[in-house]
Amino acid sequence: NNIAVEIIQTNHEGEIVDAIGKAPVNHFEAILINPAAYTHTSVAIRDAIAAVNIPTIEVHLSNIYGREEFRQTSLISPVCRGQVCGFGPYSYVLGFQAILKTIKN
Repeated sequence: NNIAVEIIQTNHEGEIVDAIGKAPVNHFEAILINPAAYTHTSVAIRDAIAAVNIPTIEVHLSNIYGREEFRQTSLISPVCRGQVCGFGPYSYVLGFQAILKTIKN
């Protein structure tokens, strides 16, 4: 099975929202996202994920539940299929494995 991956890195919330909004047009089957600090603040990213109705996995390098209290709430996770956090860069590997499993099912 061949899988194509598109990687987008930006610090601009609007660009993230635009990329999510284009996901159905680009025929993406899933989204793997590390919303970083937007995790705790971005209703726009949350709404974009909910609107496209594409399975989304949220990842974080750190364990957000072991950090400051304000970082322990994710506005994003309720609209995601699941969340992986606390495994450093390996969080991406685990998240990608979850994406592959989700796509197969």
